[in-house]
This record gives sequence, structure tokens and C-alpha cells, in this order.
Amino acid sequence: MPKDNAFFSGKILPSCLLSVIFFMSKNNNKVLKFLKNKYFLASLFFVLWLIFFDQNNLIDRVAALKKYYEMKEEKEFYIEKIKIDSHKLNELRTDRDNLEKFAREQYFMKRDNEDIFVLE
Repeated sequence: MPKDNAFFSGKILPSCLLSVIFFMSKNNNKVLKFLKNKYFLASLFFVLWLIFFDQNNLIDRVAALKKYYEMKEEKEFYIEKIKIDSHKLNELRTDRDNLEKFAREQYFMKRDNEDIFVLE
């Protein structure tokens, strides 16, 4: 460490920061060796390739999973709606009074001697 430099002399930085900088400079070689390791670089390249560039990349997989769960919820909704509609259809096919009530309420059908007033 050069002592004539004001930055490292302790005039600008407190002593605790100097010790941190000194510690990092000692361990910096270990970190650089680790980052230059061919196995680390190959693994890093492989992970980045899988996350961003692969046909089945992680970003697309997350989006597909989100869409899958949305469609699963829609499927459950439509299955329940089909059950309700099947029950209503069964009631309309079996009971003539329900059929007449449905026709009057939904399609405003009437008998010949009746008048219908729609109130909203």
C-alpha cells in the first residue's frame, strides 16, 4: 500500500474501511481464480443458456405454468356451469310448468288473452 497517497493514508477513509479494502484485496485473487475457472464458466454459461436462450427456457416455462393454472380454473368454472345448466335443462324437459315459466321470463312469451308489461 503506498503511504504517500491520501486515499490510503487514513486521512480520507476511516481505519475500519481500510481494513475492509485490505481484506478484499487479499481475497480478490481467490475470487478472480474462481471466476476464471473453466468449469465455473461452463456451468454459468449452461445455466444462463437454460434460463434465457433454450427452447424450453425458464421464462417461457413460468409463463406457461401461469397459463396452465388459469386454464385449470376456467375448466373448473365451466364444469360447474355445465352441471348447473344440465340440471336446469333436465327440469325444463321434465316439468311443463317450469318450461312455461322459463319461456315467459326469458322470452316474454304470453298467451293470446294476456298483456305483458316489462318493468325495469
